[in-house]
Parts: sequence; C-alpha cells; structure tokens
Amino acid sequence: MMSIALVGDRSPAVRAHSRVPAILDALREEQQIDLDAYWVPTPDATDPATLAGFGGIWLVPGSPYRSEEGAMVAARTARTEGIPFLGTCGGFQHAMLEFARDVCGFPEARHAENSSDGDADALITELSCSLVGHEGAINLAPGSRIERLLGTSRTVERYHCSYGVSPAYIDLLAAHGMLFSGHDDSGDVRVAELPEHPFFLATLFQPELHTDGVHPVIRGFAQAVLSARSLPVR
Repeated sequence: MMSIALVGDRSPAVRAHSRVPAILDALREEQQIDLDAYWVPTPDATDPATLAGFGGIWLVPGSPYRSEEGAMVAARTARTEGIPFLGTCGGFQHAMLEFARDVCGFPEARHAENSSDGDADALITELSCSLVGHEGAINLAPGSRIERLLGTSRTVERYHCSYGVSPAYIDLLAAHGMLFSGHDDSGDVRVAELPEHPFFLATLFQPELHTDGVHPVIRGFAQAVLSARSLPVR
C-alpha cells in the first residue's frame, strides 16, 4: 500500500475534506488502488522531513491555510523531488506562489488573501467574479496531461474559490516552464502543469466535488503514485 500526504488544515466545514474518505473508498473499489492517506497540517509541513517517505502529495483546498509557508514547502518538495503532486483550489494557488518565488526569481510574489496590501501587485489576486459554488466550462490544451486524463478538449467543473493567478504574471510563470493547460471561455487560467515532472498538476477547480465516481484528475494522481513506486530511488 502506498501512502500519500494530504496537506491541509482538516476541517468539517470544508466540503472537499469531507469528500476525501469517499474518494479513497471509490479508488479502492473501482480502480483497485489502495492509498493510505495521512493528513498533514500546514504548520507541520514547514519541515520538509514531515513529508519524507510519502509516495504522493496532495495539497488540498481550504485556504487561507494556517501556514502559507507549509503549503509552499509541500509544493516545493514534490516539485524538486519528483513526487507526484496534485494541488486543488488553494493548492493550485500556493503551487503557483512557490513556483514564482523559487523558480521565477520573484521572491516578493504574494497571495492577496494572506497580505495586508490586498491585491496590489499580488501574484494571486481576487477573481473579478467569485467562483464559490459555481460550475464553469474549461478548454484544455491539446496534448496536455489534463486533456489526456479527461479524454476531452472541454470539460465543465465545480469550483469553490475566489482567487486566481493575476494575468500580469502568466507570461513570467510560463517562461520558466509552467504550462497553463486549462482556460475558461474568457481565457482565464484554470489548470497548470509541469510537463517534465512525473506528475505535477494543479487545478483551480475542485475535483473532490465530482460525484460521478472518481474524477479522472484524482484517478490520474493515484495511478502516478503507484507508478512512481517502481522507479529507482535517487
């Protein structure tokens, strides 16, 4: 059995968190994939050693996190060590924040939700229209991981968020290797991935809210965790 870290501040008030046990059960019953999941609070994740030994890291929704740094350490550890990574909603936002600071040479990158300065020049800004409780169409880039996982070029997904990547910084992130592989009909970013990584996928939507079996994104993450088990340790 492979173990995965669910990095986030577990709360019964977060619907995505309450959905996780059912998702794991469905993976076991429908896909014969048995994952042993451990919740790692974001303050604990500030120590990378806390994440050692996990076959996958899932940075779950529920921001603002108790520790912004812990959320970024989770994304950084997965990115630099080749560990399968899934970041959803707040996980998407903090994966982009980590990438901007550590890869793009933008140490002052900020998340408006965590900053007293608000949206001014923030990397992660408040959406012009909140997506809390909304569904929306997403157009997927041809040949991308997300398109292969879903088997379609267009999907409709559920959201529960109010923040996304500022359009002002999309080119900076893309220039350093981040592929923005899903956009809404207005062209706003909804999915990001690292093509050279074994599995690094971040979605602004919440696949946890999918109720018709296991969402293909989560299934793909679980399969990547199993595949990584057979790779040699570096």
